[in-house]
Amino acid sequence: MRKLTLTAAALAAICGAALATPALAIPASPAGVTAPDSAVSTVQMSRMEHRMHRRHMERRMMRRHMERRAMRRHMMRRHMMRHGM
Repeated sequence: MRKLTLTAAALAAICGAALATPALAIPASPAGVTAPDSAVSTVQMSRMEHRMHRRHMERRMMRRHMERRAMRRHMMRRHMMRHGM
């Protein structure tokens, strides 16, 4: 019963969306109004800036990697001490 109700609701939603879409012939926004440019944009970097950025990210990833390894080692040591292996 629950499946039948869910299926009927989904079918009604799909049919309603399919029928309503072609009827809308007006644009979503007026022609003179445009959305503001987003704050995210691409920038041109010099080779040095690019290299510095890559180096920074590489070091950051390596630091996280080493922290995870240290934590795994720490947890394994605790496990071994608790269970006497």
